[in-house]
Amino acid sequence: MAFHACILPLYPSLLTGAGMAVSFLLLSYSLKSLPLGTAYAVWTGIGSVGTVIYGVYFLGESTSLLRITCITLMGLSIIGLNLSEK
Repeated sequence: MAFHACILPLYPSLLTGAGMAVSFLLLSYSLKSLPLGTAYAVWTGIGSVGTVIYGVYFLGESTSLLRITCITLMGLSIIGLNLSEK
């Protein structure tokens, strides 16, 4: 393998770092009004659902009724956690 094949392009790394920074910043803001357990559950749920949606739309991953049902339940759980704190 050539040496240059091991070096990653800078743009995706910078974009990932910026996304992580924004994600942590928004998590810290949410902790001002939500308990830690709820905020973390919502944070990880949004990440999971977002990753699956990205995979389906941009990477051509398959969709099935079971997969769509599970993602829908995760989304409803996130909404339910938010509503339970009010």
